[in-house]
Amino acid sequence: MNKTTTPAATATSGVTAQSAAIPILISLSFCHFLNDLIQSLIPALYPLLKSEFSLDFTQIGIITLAFQLTASLLQPTVGFYTDKNPMPFSLAIGMGSTLIGLLLLSVAPTYAIILIAASLIGTGSAIFHPEASRVARMASGGKFGSAQAFFQVGGNVGQAVGPLLAAFIVLPHGQKAIAWVSLAALIAIAFLTRIGKWYGAHIKPSNKSTGAANVNPASDLPRARMLFLITILMLLLFSKNVYSASLTSFFTFYLIERFDLPVQAAQVQLFIFMAAIAVGTLIGGALTDRLGRRPMIWISILGTLPFTLALPYADLFWTGVLTIIIGLLMASAFPAILVFAHEVMPGRVGFVSGMFFGFSFGLGGLGAAVMGWLADMNGISFVYQLCSFLPILGLVAWFLPDMAAERRKYQQAT
Repeated sequence: MNKTTTPAATATSGVTAQSAAIPILISLSFCHFLNDLIQSLIPALYPLLKSEFSLDFTQIGIITLAFQLTASLLQPTVGFYTDKNPMPFSLAIGMGSTLIGLLLLSVAPTYAIILIAASLIGTGSAIFHPEASRVARMASGGKFGSAQAFFQVGGNVGQAVGPLLAAFIVLPHGQKAIAWVSLAALIAIAFLTRIGKWYGAHIKPSNKSTGAANVNPASDLPRARMLFLITILMLLLFSKNVYSASLTSFFTFYLIERFDLPVQAAQVQLFIFMAAIAVGTLIGGALTDRLGRRPMIWISILGTLPFTLALPYADLFWTGVLTIIIGLLMASAFPAILVFAHEVMPGRVGFVSGMFFGFSFGLGGLGAAVMGWLADMNGISFVYQLCSFLPILGLVAWFLPDMAAERRKYQQAT
């Protein structure tokens, strides 16, 4: 059995860490709420930006790409570096990048400046997610699925509230009102500074006692097998996130075009969908710890298929009902996927979290850009018909093993 000590293991074994776990998790979840509330303003502001700068759907998709691709490329790099060199105050520094991006977006005079502002917000997200996910695992007390879900649900609630903030505060007052949202970034910086102090206090003993052991993958699986399992998990994330990106980026336009809804009513529908994602994430984390990672992934992704296939043909009422069910089911997959990946590559929490959060953002960005191009070519309804088949990829969950049995099998063979 591998006995390598990691920062996460050290933090979750001590009495001090256990007593501090709940307030740290609450603070992390709150900061994730503020971080993702800010991020969700970008797609929620698309109707305003489309009108203000005469953008087409392809250009809107590229804004999402600029934001999410920045986060995608940087997150694994940040996670890989901080596995070797933990940086407790990088959380607050990353939120500073988000703050600058917000202020720039509020005064952006051209489309190019909008892309730069979106990239700065994406950079802040890239720094925040890997380290915050590591701290959530350190503060979990061993309940990794529940801790990741509690951390994630803060972001999901932020994503849900963002469209409402845009609909009732920013959109009525125009682009300059975005600057008021910078207050959320300032509050987050204050909380993240305090979290950084706790984080720093809990990694110092681990760094001194374990040295380089913390940076090596403490996996007793063959490298080829490890890469195969990570690839399967990435395919599952692909099916989930490209579909989610098509809903979050273009759902308001779909409702406006198909059902002739006003912008504010469409934003409320988007809020309901995002709220369902938040609830699904929290439920998914608890069920992951109870049922196991593999069954939860089966239920979350493949179980969504009948509802995604029905969505493009539903009336307004059933569109609302189906999006709630889809949000609940699909969101519950992420905690299970992330915790499974941590088990495949133990000792590389920052890198794995950065890779999966980053891959999540990158897929969303690429998906939004491609879907925007398809929407320009064939209409919004065609996009939803095409995306409805993505959950079929949930079938690849068949290849995911029971990790405890997998390790026993390899240890016996060697």
